[in-house]
Amino acid sequence: MTRLPVVVIPVYNAAAQLERCLDAVVRTLGSTASVVVIDDASTDPAVQDLLASHCAGCTVIRQPENRGFVATANRGMLEAGKRDLVLLNSDTVPAGNWLERIAACAASDSRIASITPFTNNGEIASLPMLCQASPVPGDPEAWALACRQAAGPDYPEIPTGVGFCMYMRRACIDRIGGFDESAFGRGYGEENDWCMRATADGWRHVLADDVFVAHEGNASFGPLGLGPGDAAMRKLLERHPGYLDLVGDFIRRDPLADIRQRIIKRLPRDLA
Repeated sequence: MTRLPVVVIPVYNAAAQLERCLDAVVRTLGSTASVVVIDDASTDPAVQDLLASHCAGCTVIRQPENRGFVATANRGMLEAGKRDLVLLNSDTVPAGNWLERIAACAASDSRIASITPFTNNGEIASLPMLCQASPVPGDPEAWALACRQAAGPDYPEIPTGVGFCMYMRRACIDRIGGFDESAFGRGYGEENDWCMRATADGWRHVLADDVFVAHEGNASFGPLGLGPGDAAMRKLLERHPGYLDLVGDFIRRDPLADIRQRIIKRLPRDLA
């Protein structure tokens, strides 16, 4: 049996979204996986209540001061020890046997550095339309089932992982390091930089096209102003001048179009 990656959930406030995420994690994983929840000094007391009531069996870490998403994610990579991991945003809703299928995808090729599932709000990994965000669906399980039932999985290559739910291979982290805190500060662009560094080292990034993880977006670390700021983009392009061309070419070609259509055809009529 393939060993499951450690699930690392960085947390900052957004208690309602966190409760929904933790409920889904418990429902879909039970006690089969290692889960590390890192609270980045949330100011909402409801978060502490949730971590106490919803995280039995999880490793819960509370940072004494707010360090931002990048540092919190790097802390999670350390806490995962020598194992692969999945960084899971606290405003996501995983569905189906998502972690098992991500692990199976990882096992298909030892040169895969990152894996991203389909979602409703995840840029190049978005359903039903490429790069168009949709609200969190009322029934994420129906979308997950449609992804499983569509032909495949094909595990198509993508230019970069998307950070809402991203598998990271330990062997790649050991070679190129984690996220760059000094360059990307409190967030945005760090996973793209990591993926570009991995690509330069000969690794691949793929989509787990048989997995669906719903994502609200900008609900946890977002209120801190951690968006696509000019400084972060400039830093990313300074390091990787061809990044926008690479992603732009992928969007123009849209190699995921057929896969998306196969999934949509599997949805109940009222959801398609």
